[in-house]
Amino acid sequence: MPEVASKHAPPVADLEPKHGFDGSRRLTGPNRWYAGTAVTLTPLGVAAQDVQAHARWAARVQAVCGQLGWPAPQPRMQPHAREPMLTFAAPADLLFSATEVNEWAWERSAAEAGEAGFDLAQDIGDDDRATAVFAARAAAEQRPALAALRHEAAARGLPLFVDDDAVSIGAGAGNRCWPLAALPRPAEVPWPALHDVPTALITGSNGKTTTVRLLAAMAQAAGLATGYCCTEGVFVGGTVVHRGDYSGPAGARTVLRHPGVRCALLETARGGLLRRGLAVRHAAVAVVTNVQADHLGEYGIDSAADLAEVKLAVAHAVQSSGTLVLNADDAVLMAAAARLPHAAVARQALFAGDFDNPALARQRAAVGACCGVRAGRLVLWSWLKHAGSEHDLGAINSMPLTLGGAAHHSIANAAAAALAALALDLPLAVIRHTLAHFGQDPRDNPGRLERWTHRGATVLVDYAHNPDGLAQLLTVARALKPQRLGLLLGQAGNRNDAAITALARTAAGFAPDRTVVKELPLMLRGRATGEVPALIEAELRRAGIACTHEPDEHAAALALLAWARPGDVVVLPVHTAAVRERLAVLLAG
Repeated sequence: MPEVASKHAPPVADLEPKHGFDGSRRLTGPNRWYAGTAVTLTPLGVAAQDVQAHARWAARVQAVCGQLGWPAPQPRMQPHAREPMLTFAAPADLLFSATEVNEWAWERSAAEAGEAGFDLAQDIGDDDRATAVFAARAAAEQRPALAALRHEAAARGLPLFVDDDAVSIGAGAGNRCWPLAALPRPAEVPWPALHDVPTALITGSNGKTTTVRLLAAMAQAAGLATGYCCTEGVFVGGTVVHRGDYSGPAGARTVLRHPGVRCALLETARGGLLRRGLAVRHAAVAVVTNVQADHLGEYGIDSAADLAEVKLAVAHAVQSSGTLVLNADDAVLMAAAARLPHAAVARQALFAGDFDNPALARQRAAVGACCGVRAGRLVLWSWLKHAGSEHDLGAINSMPLTLGGAAHHSIANAAAAALAALALDLPLAVIRHTLAHFGQDPRDNPGRLERWTHRGATVLVDYAHNPDGLAQLLTVARALKPQRLGLLLGQAGNRNDAAITALARTAAGFAPDRTVVKELPLMLRGRATGEVPALIEAELRRAGIACTHEPDEHAAALALLAWARPGDVVVLPVHTAAVRERLAVLLAG
């Protein structure tokens, strides 16, 4: 798993002075800033906030890239109080050399601002010598065999995927893979056997995994051998290939290299987009479910608007002929989509809670596709696939995923999945049938709005990892009119103090009758044991909510289940897959 830094640390000004840079990375696919590959680093020290140092860095990058014959680097500075970022576009086959150019250009520029002690700047030397050094390093990095394959694959319209060990061309059942150290010549590649597969990207703050699973059920019902990756693992044809969080580029490549896949659905999380960029360059459809103020303070992201720009990197993959599915009820997301050229030019399909939402009405007038609720039924409209037809997808209250219509966020997920299925050319009858049945069995969507009965009480198991997700879950719980409401509450350590207290404040707003605060020993992420529960408990008590504390997630869940009696609703936001599986055995017994 990727290394995760603690984000509850004090600002840089409160730490011992640091110099140079941190987090120098390759962006191996489309990203927040560019449609192609790039490199980025986080400068440290006083010079990190010096605009003149930034200008010198940009000038050096442009000069060296020009002298090396590289494409225009388009250097850009992303300001931030603690984590500014220096980024430039770089050739896909020369990213290691490009990271060194970035590091050297910054160290030289920071040194001119009065900082000292930079090993790289001393090793490579001044501006006159740097070009020769980087030319030699770029020559050593180049792989002519890979460049030849990349050129030939592009000419044939085939995707090519590279990681540190292997290269593959094509996707799913139409792919072949070779070790990076033993690449074939283009003439040795079985080109007629290679092809792409229909691919969907699903991102957003909440609802990604549910939307992926629902769309996978639709594709499977349509007869497509479907592979998908998500925060729970990699799955092909309903079979587990890998367990764990595979919502980044590695998960996408695993799906796209599996020979049994004829349709690929790729959950695309924020972390992977920021650390490495998109794994794919082209997709039939990309979905952004919503954007919430989560994971703020990491990678220079301080607002939901910043996060929307990150999520909308998926629009790069659908600009030419694909469809970008957006939540019209999310004002921050829609504003970002209108602001960003790569999102604004994509063909859009919109969903909303109300079919008569003005944005959906404009979409219908503009010969687009949309989906929303009218008179208690989910309605889909499409000019693109069905000649301006309106289609009834079923009564909201009868869709198991919505818990009788109480789960409004699940309605949004259903609408998003329906539009994505439309973009994948799945039959309307299959979409309707799947919506009418998906969620009847807790195994359809494990860890997401599972509904169980235990000792006469209703038990809701969900992931609910941020204030918005928790509010949605507790709204469903209150809609079930419980005699008493029990709540499990906890958070991973990589949220800042404000986000953790916001979670507790959200919980307090629903006045649970019993709250058990859990420790997450495997998710401390730089925090001390007991630190996160202490923040949560303090905020709950400020709001007048009594609570108890258990040392781990399983013990906390068992305490609530032992408390439950007929008529209660027990809400269990469970963040650990192993704990969820143990609880499923208990609840199914």
